[in-house]
Amino acid sequence: METNLKPHNTFGIQAQCKGIIRLYSEQDIFEFLLRQDSQYLVLGGGSNVLFRSDYDGFILKNEIKGIEIIDEDEKALLVKVGAGEIWHSLVMWSVGHNLWGLENLALIPGSVGAAPIQNIGAYGVEQNKCFHSLNAIDLEQGTTRTFYNEECNFGYRDSIFKQAEKGKFLITHVCYLLSKIPNPVLSYGDVASEVGSSTDRSEVIAEAVIRIRKNKLPNPAEIGNSGSFFKNPIISKEEFEPLQALYPGIAFYAAGAQVKLAAAWLIDQCGFKGIVDGNTGTYKKQALVIVNHGAATGKEIFAFAQKIQQAVKDRFGVVLEMEVNVV
Repeated sequence: METNLKPHNTFGIQAQCKGIIRLYSEQDIFEFLLRQDSQYLVLGGGSNVLFRSDYDGFILKNEIKGIEIIDEDEKALLVKVGAGEIWHSLVMWSVGHNLWGLENLALIPGSVGAAPIQNIGAYGVEQNKCFHSLNAIDLEQGTTRTFYNEECNFGYRDSIFKQAEKGKFLITHVCYLLSKIPNPVLSYGDVASEVGSSTDRSEVIAEAVIRIRKNKLPNPAEIGNSGSFFKNPIISKEEFEPLQALYPGIAFYAAGAQVKLAAAWLIDQCGFKGIVDGNTGTYKKQALVIVNHGAATGKEIFAFAQKIQQAVKDRFGVVLEMEVNVV
């Protein structure tokens, strides 16, 4: 049985587990639950996880595939997707049918099942914008349950599956309600300038996002990373005003009654952009991305991340929260 986790995490960390069990159907999951007598961890594409050490249990790899149209009218289409599908494949399927809602989320690594857990987002859009529902199996009770949008408590890179229901459910399918009516989101300047006036097809926006991401972010197949390592911190306007007075060039975004700071800017100001620290460091083009230069351990990357957190806290009084799940 395969036990090497290096091919199953985009950081490329060398770690071992008791075994990797691939699940291709709901029946496979039920059969595993009946016989399991060890701890286990559900793993999708491994794009948002950092193994600090070997894992003393089994890894469950969700391989449930399929994209199925289950309802449709003249304005929208409801699609049911296997949680083991690659997220980017779903995005390209949707824009290939000129459907709207997911195009800004092109090239985000990981699986469809991981998307609602993390409430993935990019360039002004989060997946909950067109999320309809998901089917999941209760790993303790061995029963199935459907969660609708309002039950998932979606927030910024957050959901009920990272809070109250963390580790309790294995997602099998996710349903998205995609629009047939053009609805381009061009609130980010990079996307707007890259797209220009061609906004009649969602595919054009997806292709623009792909070009932007390829230019700014490292390919995990070439250099180990998990994308953005930290969340952009959200603070109150009262906390923000003295910071802006001290640092007039501080990068930020409006977040309703609060302010979202650009974590990459904070890290860059602390001198961490593009630095090499042993076998790890930050990407030369994006301070928010921690990379594995080939032989880094999970402990080494975690310690480096803590250095960044401490530097940002010392200088700005702002606490950076890790977006990556540390095991």
